[in-house]
Amino acid sequence: MTENPRLRPLDFQPVNHMGQPMWYLRDPLQLTPYQLIMPQTLAQMLVFCDGTRTPTEIHAAFCRHVGQMVDYAIITDALEQLDKACLLDNRRSQQVQAEMLKAYRAQPHRPPALAGLSYPGEAQALTALLQQYGAGDDLNGWQPWQGRGIISPHIDYQRGGPVYAKVWRRAETAVAQADIVVIFGTDHNGSAGSVTLTRQAYATPFGVLPADPALVDQLATAIGEDAAYAEEIHHRQEHSIELSAVWLHYTYQKLGLEPKPMVPILCGSFHHFVMNGSHPADDAGLTAVIETLRRETQGKKVLAVASVDFAHVGPNFGDNFVMDSPRRAALQTADDNLMTAILRGDAADFYGQITAVQDRNRICGFSSIYLLLRYLDGVSGGRSIAYTHCPADPQDNSLVSISGLLLD
Repeated sequence: MTENPRLRPLDFQPVNHMGQPMWYLRDPLQLTPYQLIMPQTLAQMLVFCDGTRTPTEIHAAFCRHVGQMVDYAIITDALEQLDKACLLDNRRSQQVQAEMLKAYRAQPHRPPALAGLSYPGEAQALTALLQQYGAGDDLNGWQPWQGRGIISPHIDYQRGGPVYAKVWRRAETAVAQADIVVIFGTDHNGSAGSVTLTRQAYATPFGVLPADPALVDQLATAIGEDAAYAEEIHHRQEHSIELSAVWLHYTYQKLGLEPKPMVPILCGSFHHFVMNGSHPADDAGLTAVIETLRRETQGKKVLAVASVDFAHVGPNFGDNFVMDSPRRAALQTADDNLMTAILRGDAADFYGQITAVQDRNRICGFSSIYLLLRYLDGVSGGRSIAYTHCPADPQDNSLVSISGLLLD
């Protein structure tokens, strides 16, 4: 192995294997069917796989770190397994990604990645499930809403189904009237400040939601083709847009309407803005996206959706505390303040609240909500439809907060 091994972005999940604590190395892009687990001690070598060291230097650094000599063959074997599973950022994994992207673009549309896994893959069964989530929802006194923006969850339906059902049911009139739907979704694996496009139409078990390739091309031109499509392969497996797109398509089916074009936009992390003190308002690429989107949709009835979750807190997310009653109450207050800013259309206040605490609650809709608010450029009001805490571990010590909001 001649290259300096560099680990690709991965998810690390603690598991128990044959009675031993291990780390499961999950590849979000699923470049190969291989699944690797590593003993916790050996997994510490991964911190040295940053592209600056040869295998020999990784071995030396690891031995110093654990305070004892380890057989060099153990390190080289681990690196070979990582390479075989395409978990290293090198020629092998880059070639696999290129082939995967080519295959993705060659498809007639983007197939629903979670159909048959997270929700039923057959339209009739899916309809029954979505109807079940809305059972008992009381619409007495509700007047048809004709607004411009939706905050929808992207958590799994098993936990978030009732919130999806409430917000999308109340958005039916706006869906029916829209000429085009733009969905800003969290790119869980996106580069800092990235905006990732695709010309592929998204399919659901109800059929295919039409794309708007002309608008996508305009956006790509504004930020540069390379930047716009550098991480397009993320659309293949990313669930954030898909889970709201299913409810959008279900709404069209329910109303007996042909779906209008949908533009899916994956939004990368804003963590670098938080940490280095810069601001997305000063980012030329993000500003170009928003200005182009406004210009190219002028005169159209646009429904903008942020497919997002809010806080991710507790031991399951690296915190050293459990989410007891006082912490849950404090979190709800913090989320209420964020939602108030959103309902005012105040992108600056929304951004400022998160950066003031260095995003300690890990808002999984940070960039998507901010860009949606920038695009809407002020709202005349809004209403909160639903809010809840979803358990994120078996002990219910960790949670994800979600919300459904409508913006006028």
